[in-house]
Amino acid sequence: MNGIHPFRVLRAKPLWIANGVITGVLALLFTVFYVGANIDPVDHMTKLPVGLVNTDEGAAVGGKQVNLGEQITASIEKSTASGDKIDWKVMDEKEVKEELGKGELFGALVVPADFTSSVTELTGTTATATPVRPTLTVLTNQSAGSVGSSLARQATTTAAESASLQVGTELTAQSGIGQAKLPAAARVLLADPAAVAVEDGHPLDSHSGLGLTPFYYALVLVVCGMLSANVISGQVDHALGYTHNDMGPLRRHRPLIRATRVQTLAISSTLMIGLSLLMGTLVMAGAVGIMGMDASHLPLLWLFSVAAIAVAGIGALTLLAVFGTPGMLLVTLVFIGMAVPTAGATTPIEALPGFYRFLAEFEPLRQITGGLRAILYYDAQADAGLTRGWVMMAIGLVVAALFGFGVTGWYDRKGLHRIPAEKTPQKTAAPA
Repeated sequence: MNGIHPFRVLRAKPLWIANGVITGVLALLFTVFYVGANIDPVDHMTKLPVGLVNTDEGAAVGGKQVNLGEQITASIEKSTASGDKIDWKVMDEKEVKEELGKGELFGALVVPADFTSSVTELTGTTATATPVRPTLTVLTNQSAGSVGSSLARQATTTAAESASLQVGTELTAQSGIGQAKLPAAARVLLADPAAVAVEDGHPLDSHSGLGLTPFYYALVLVVCGMLSANVISGQVDHALGYTHNDMGPLRRHRPLIRATRVQTLAISSTLMIGLSLLMGTLVMAGAVGIMGMDASHLPLLWLFSVAAIAVAGIGALTLLAVFGTPGMLLVTLVFIGMAVPTAGATTPIEALPGFYRFLAEFEPLRQITGGLRAILYYDAQADAGLTRGWVMMAIGLVVAALFGFGVTGWYDRKGLHRIPAEKTPQKTAAPA
């Protein structure tokens, strides 16, 4: 014993500086990732896809066929009021239903079939009943993300109300002196002829977390993968005798079994693949069986869950094997810090700043969330995000394997072993 009290290490400046730099950088990065991505989604929104449907059949007015629905949709499509924030997609009812059912649209505006005929009835002077306003329907799509659906609803409602006022202005100007002959109620309605109603374009079941169950389920899978990687890495090191294993007041140490870095990573990855079967089963059993989450395609959900945990876990093991102790910080940043804000579950990708949209192209949580959303909400349609989820997970697994085994193999070839081999003492010749 050297007689130095353990608390004297607190006087060491390097201890404070090193830990201060690490924790300070983490605090700053998490603030930038989480707050920066969501602080102003409206300002950063670019080309949010919204459907525009005209089912108006038109009507004969003054011996001429008129279609006010076409005027409204054309006016909205060409409007510069929203800049490039909304990407209006003109389509028919069947197409908009399909696109909403794939999560390709965040909402839609539908002009009814009797729009023109209902509006022109407001200009009639013989009607005794109270005139009825036609209704422009705003469809929402909470399954594509609650914030995105809300942004689309706000923009679509504003566009519908503006279009109604524009049509009212034109009709008022056309009616001229004849407007004085209209009933008072009709004159009021003529200035703003269309009502706006909001409906759910792709209804979800009650146990769907308001459209967020795919995100939280995906987050569980990723966290299971990264945390289990930390556990497996430590346990494999203990089994090989490289580290102690503290269990409360007990410390256990096994005899050293020398293993190359490649062998260690291979052992850990094999263990991760095997345990992913268990974890994926328990996650699905907990979410669906115990908590009652609405879900279909259960065999596919189980297979996707197991694969997601395995890929996330092997990716985390790779970072731990290559970077050692700092690897866990990188794992946290890659799988949580940069992943959660770019998952597209709350704030849509189209409403993120450019840097975060770039991250979203390869961040694992976004790919897994998209695949789960297709399974849980969109009848497991391949082009609703499921194919992208499988492909990106396969790419991630290949990249992790090439990077992990490539770098650890290089370490081994350079003799950068975790515990250097003991040098055999040289024998000296006996004196003659």
